[in-house]
Amino acid sequence: MVAYFDYLREMFLKVLGDIGTFFYKAFVSPWTDLGNNFNTYNSYMAAHSGEFGFVGWLFWVIMLLLLIGLFAGLIFLIVIFLRKYVRFVRKELDKEELSRQVERLNYELFQAIQEKDKILNLKVGYMGLRGPESAQLDKESQEVVEEVSSRFPKLIHVDNKYRGTNMDIPYRPNLSLEELCNAFRNFAASQLKLYYREDVIKQLFAGMAASKLIILEGISGTGKTSLAFALGKFFNFDSAIIPVQPSWKDRSELLGYYNEFTKKFNETEFLRALYTTTYRQDLDIIVLDEMNLARIEYYFAEFLSIMEMRDPNDWVIDLIPTTVANDPVNLKDGKLLIPQNVIFFGTANNDDSTFTISDKVYDRAVSIFFDDKGRPFECAPQEAMNVPYSQIRKLYDDAINQFPISKDMSDKFEQLDNFVIKKFKLAFGNRILKQLDTFIPVYVACGGKEVDGYDFIFTNKVLKKFESLNIAFLKDELKELDAQLDKMYGKGNFKMAHSYIDNLIKNN
Repeated sequence: MVAYFDYLREMFLKVLGDIGTFFYKAFVSPWTDLGNNFNTYNSYMAAHSGEFGFVGWLFWVIMLLLLIGLFAGLIFLIVIFLRKYVRFVRKELDKEELSRQVERLNYELFQAIQEKDKILNLKVGYMGLRGPESAQLDKESQEVVEEVSSRFPKLIHVDNKYRGTNMDIPYRPNLSLEELCNAFRNFAASQLKLYYREDVIKQLFAGMAASKLIILEGISGTGKTSLAFALGKFFNFDSAIIPVQPSWKDRSELLGYYNEFTKKFNETEFLRALYTTTYRQDLDIIVLDEMNLARIEYYFAEFLSIMEMRDPNDWVIDLIPTTVANDPVNLKDGKLLIPQNVIFFGTANNDDSTFTISDKVYDRAVSIFFDDKGRPFECAPQEAMNVPYSQIRKLYDDAINQFPISKDMSDKFEQLDNFVIKKFKLAFGNRILKQLDTFIPVYVACGGKEVDGYDFIFTNKVLKKFESLNIAFLKDELKELDAQLDKMYGKGNFKMAHSYIDNLIKNN
């Protein structure tokens, strides 16, 4: 037995020795032999270098440089390989870290769902109650479940809020547009201490008849946002005020987007406010506060295009390509129809921190300029009013039929158009003429004069385009235009246009 263990020990040591010898000869011995052969290399050099001559030495130098380049290239390739390997390892580590974070988020999401389930269980625990309290708790629990499980929790909350609610508003007898304008002006003054000129209120209501986008612009602190806020208070439904951010670049900033990870639609306050209007029967206002902090024609482009369509049934925005059973009620096939009772307001400060509003936006909107603060005036107290949008729309239609544009004023405006084309190479465009057909009659129905309505449209739609011209070389033409307005409409009229032309000449 002892002899066997001696044999096993010697055999084991021999095998280990042979394995070591193999690795030594494979990785160490070749380099040892290379170092031992340096003397032989030197003897070859000494034996033949004396007869090299110039050409021989030249080729020897070239060969030496090639060998150095070869070894440098090999070292470079090894370094590149090592760097790529390190990057690969780092990426794999980053992937592992990301996977761990995803697992952590999933766990936190699971914990949140568990917490919600506990809350629901607490509510369900009260289900054993008898009487109306039990039914109310059951309804609330069902609504919570619907909101948690839906892809659109905010919109489902709106559905639950208005479900079964009667939103009908009775018509107010003997209401006229002029009375409506006066009532709103008195309400803003008596209830909110906000004071606006009569002509501004007339421009506002006529503008809402002509366009779904009203731009309130001017210097800061002149009551632009307050006007939209007061209008919401007057109609007993607060205006939704959405602050625009400088980073907005596309429609997702307004409407939100579908998150593939959470399987939820990231709803914005703008979308919630817009969806709410589908349930209401009154005039609803959504305000884009400081709308020119970002480029309007980028993030609001889809709405600008939709509002050009003649048929209101085509005012549809796509939110999501597919629908599921518990999607919001008023979302049909992933699309939302923009209701006619919504008006978009945009406030804009004219300073260096904002973008210039393009002609594309101005042509589709009605712009009201604020250049001073309102002056207080005495008025009778006025309460808020519930007026259905259908009645306001009927008042607009009645005004168009009752106060059509006079032929004399239409011919004069056409002459003014030809004068501007001839002198400044600018045309009004079909949109402006179309808005005139609505704005002027409604402005007259609000208590204004037809010539003042033309003055407002000409100043805000046409003269604004002059800012893109080189005014320094057109001062004589501007003076001719100023005289032409007096000649056509008489002195004392077109005050807004005369003031605007004077400012263009003075500032340039």
